[in-house]
Amino acid sequence: MSDWLEVGVIVAPQGLKGELRVNASSDFPERFEQPGKRWLQSPDGDRVKEVELLGGRYVPGKNLYVVRLAEIKDINEAEELRGYKLLVRSCDRPQLAEDEYHVSDLIDLEVYHQFTKEKLGVISDVLWAGNDLLEVKLDKQPQEENSQDIIHESDKSQKKPKKQKPTTVLIPFVKEIVPVVDLEQRRIEITPPAGLLEINSSEERNRQ
Repeated sequence: MSDWLEVGVIVAPQGLKGELRVNASSDFPERFEQPGKRWLQSPDGDRVKEVELLGGRYVPGKNLYVVRLAEIKDINEAEELRGYKLLVRSCDRPQLAEDEYHVSDLIDLEVYHQFTKEKLGVISDVLWAGNDLLEVKLDKQPQEENSQDIIHESDKSQKKPKKQKPTTVLIPFVKEIVPVVDLEQRRIEITPPAGLLEINSSEERNRQ
C-alpha cells in the first residue's frame, strides 16, 4: 500500500442513479470534486481497480462527499461498492504548509511526555470535533478493580472476567499541547494540561 493514499471510504449509495456517499479522510476537497482518475480498494484489501471520478459535492456538517463514478450507473452497482476505499497515488500528495501533516503520516507515531520523557502510547487515529484530535492508545492500561463475589453451590453459571478494551485518550492537536512532531523519528512530544490524560481515560473506562 505504499503506492497509495486512502482519501475516503464508501459508506452507502446516494439516491437511485449510482451516486456514492464517501466518508472523507482527506482535508482536500479536490480529491472528491475534481474529475480524473481514482482507484478503489476492496474491503478485504486484495484488489485495487482504476475508476473515473466525474465529480462530487460536499455534504455540510457530516464529513461526507457525494461522488459520481463513470462506471456506476444505478443503486445496485453503487451498493456493491459499500466498504470500498477511495485511493489516490501516493506521489499525488498536495504540498503542505508548515505545521500541516497528512493523517497517514501521524498514525502509529509514538507519543512522549515532553517533560518526563515517559512514553505514553501511540497515535491510533485522528478525529475531527471542531478541531483535530489525536486519539492515543495508552501503553499503561488501567487494571479492573478486584471484587468479591459469593458463588452459591446452586449457581451453575459463574461470571467471567470482563475483557477490557484498550484505553485511549484524545489530545487536541494544537501547538501548545503538541509542540514537537518528528516524522523522521516517528514520534511526537506533548505537554498535556493537568488532568487531561486522567479525565480522558476515566471517560473511556466509563463507556466500556
